[in-house]
Amino acid sequence: MFTFRKATINDIDAIEAIYQEIHTQEENGIVTIGWVRDVYPTRLTALASLERDDLFVIEDEGDVVGAGIINKNQVPEYNLGKWKNNSSDDEVMVLHTLVISPNKGRMGYGKGFVAFYEQYALENNCPYLRIDTNARNVRARAMYQKLGYEEIGIVPCDFNGIDGIQLVLLEKALDKNCKKS
Repeated sequence: MFTFRKATINDIDAIEAIYQEIHTQEENGIVTIGWVRDVYPTRLTALASLERDDLFVIEDEGDVVGAGIINKNQVPEYNLGKWKNNSSDDEVMVLHTLVISPNKGRMGYGKGFVAFYEQYALENNCPYLRIDTNARNVRARAMYQKLGYEEIGIVPCDFNGIDGIQLVLLEKALDKNCKKS
């Protein structure tokens, strides 16, 4: 059974290795995410998140198999979205840079991390969830839609240092009165 926890400095090498695995697979045409090696995500992405205390990992049998950033930081591009849930910023939790080791794909880690994110949001009184992904990342888009996230628009932008991104904005409202199990 895998677990979720806040990352520590000891996890940074494993997270960086997962980023590098994904970059290699993207460069070899195995996956299409839209990230660029040495631009985003990088070791500095993980270190900055660790410093903000919003980096979480998925651990399975002592190995870090994935990571994600969870916070209330809505990127400026979100201002261009036509969100259906009009909520105050303090009620919105955002999932950024969810990454699962390509060698561990299709084992439920991504779905599990999203469930963890939703529970974390509820525990922090944030019933409104927002996520973004690159329009090219068809697998992530399909997973989020299966989990009840609605695409509310696509914003053309330069994002995280990468030019020409079609940023898909997704949202979901959780039931404020029930804690997910």
